[in-house]
Amino acid sequence: MKIDKKPVDRFDWPLAFILLLFGTISIIAIASAQTTGQYSTNFIPSQIQWYVIGSIIIAMTMYLEPEQYKKAAWIIYGGGILLLAILYVLPESLELVHRRNGAKSWFHLPGIGSIQPAEFMKTFFIIGMARTITKHHERYLEKTLQSDFLLLGKIGVVFAIPFLFIMLQPDLGTGLVFIAITVALIIVAGITWKIILPIFAGVATIGLSLLWMALYAQEFLAKFGFKPYHFERIYSWIDPYSYASNEGRHLITSLNAIGSGEVFGKGFKGREVYVAESHTDFIFSVIGEDWGFVGASLVICLYFFLIYHMTKITLELKDPFSTYICAGIIAMITFHVFENIGMTTQLLPITGIPLPFISYGGSSLMGNMLAIGLVFSMKFHHRTYMFSSDDDE
Repeated sequence: MKIDKKPVDRFDWPLAFILLLFGTISIIAIASAQTTGQYSTNFIPSQIQWYVIGSIIIAMTMYLEPEQYKKAAWIIYGGGILLLAILYVLPESLELVHRRNGAKSWFHLPGIGSIQPAEFMKTFFIIGMARTITKHHERYLEKTLQSDFLLLGKIGVVFAIPFLFIMLQPDLGTGLVFIAITVALIIVAGITWKIILPIFAGVATIGLSLLWMALYAQEFLAKFGFKPYHFERIYSWIDPYSYASNEGRHLITSLNAIGSGEVFGKGFKGREVYVAESHTDFIFSVIGEDWGFVGASLVICLYFFLIYHMTKITLELKDPFSTYICAGIIAMITFHVFENIGMTTQLLPITGIPLPFISYGGSSLMGNMLAIGLVFSMKFHHRTYMFSSDDDE
């Protein structure tokens, strides 16, 4: 017999509370970031507005059941691809396309502002991938090497189309997010390690080889279209102080800001180190300077609780489609957090990825709220059954 809880009991209150904490931290950090005077605009009202809109997106997303998303998966995925295609083909002369930092990644909508479709495509992509994997397993009940290779091919096609449009913008940071989601879903999909281990080893070998050639064989890579600024990005990451006047300046100021916060920080709006774009991609440097090691650690712990909570939800779900949806979202947010904090502390190269739920930005925040809305939906519409074991549910 199916047990239906009241809506108030099925709503994920802990997840909502975590988002409330992130919203509070975001407003405080952005308010402090504005003290550097890089921009005359007050970003706080806009960020609050995006959080309100994001909450509405969560409510609308949660209203639909997982089965409805499963049925409409290709429409959702195809709609995202269409937006990326339109963005690519539209000429900038129409003023509907906005280029920022050399990337043609934004629609400019009069009266609304700039919208980055790639931020929403991440979630649409996860839905398409979840549908692909689920349908494959429903059709091929018996796993074989042949069926696993077939599934890997299907995943490759679903991945390649949006990835191509993203790289044509070009937007390496977002492209890496798509790769991270795909790798996670390949592992969760249950493809045998006899296939994926050699593939992962090959990719790792190629990546390390490219890094070695970027350091010691630049002339060889230049024959394949690599430009000097590509190499400078790597050099300035490894040794930013040798490029302090250009490529390495951003990283150096971020390190100085975080380091100057020491253990307890300088307090709210106590910033002394100027960091460009500190309200967006480098918001973690603001947190480190204002609240020190303790404050930065608490923020990282909050992300840990978010990921832990979503992982717990994923393990409770018995519907494969819902499980793959949540797994993809966990991978997306985890990579965002790891890459953003890593690039501000020199653990990873700078790629321009925002810190989820804290960095200023409408498209990024609404895209993440859309993804979290799916987690709310999976939890809200999850059903339990009386007298059922874990194997039967």
